[in-house]
Amino acid sequence: MKLTLCLFLLFAVTAVFAQDKNPVTSVVKEILPRQQKNLVAAVDEMPADKFGYKPTEQQTTFGHLVLHMIGANNHLCSTIGDIPEVKPAVALTESDSKDKLVAALNASFDFCSTALSKIDDSKLGDEVDLFGGRKGPRAFALIALTNDWADHYSSAAMYLRLNGLLPPTAQPKKQ
Repeated sequence: MKLTLCLFLLFAVTAVFAQDKNPVTSVVKEILPRQQKNLVAAVDEMPADKFGYKPTEQQTTFGHLVLHMIGANNHLCSTIGDIPEVKPAVALTESDSKDKLVAALNASFDFCSTALSKIDDSKLGDEVDLFGGRKGPRAFALIALTNDWADHYSSAAMYLRLNGLLPPTAQPKKQ
C-alpha cells in the first residue's frame, strides 16, 4: 500500500513539474482545439449564399474573413513552429465554395497543431520575423495567434447575428 501511494505521489509530482516546465506553450496547445471547434462551427453555420455578405460597404465579406483566418493561422503558426508556411497549389479566393473554405480552415488548424507541437517555452525568446519586416520574440507571434482566434470568432459571431443566426457558443446546449 505504501509503495502504491509513493508511486502515485511520484507520478503526480512529475506531472506537475512537467506542466510547469512549459506553461505558456502548453496553454496555447490546450486552447487550439476549442478555438478550432468554435471557429469552424461558426463558418459552417453561415449559409453558403451568405459568404458574400458584408455588413457595410467598408467591411469585408464573410468569405474574406474566412480567408483571413486561414492566412493568419498559416503565417503565425509557420513563424511559431519555424516551419515553412503552407501554400495551396491554387490560391484560395473569397468566392470559393463554402466546402473548400471550411476544408482550408480546418487544414490551417491542423497545420497549427503540427507547428505548435514543435515548440516549448524555451524558444519563446527567440527572435522571429513578424509582420512587415518587423522582428520580435516568438512569444509575440504566439500571443498574436490566440488574440487572432478571439478576434476572428467575435467577427464571425457578429456576421452570423446580423444574419439572424446564433454563433456556436450562444446556441443552446444539446442534451
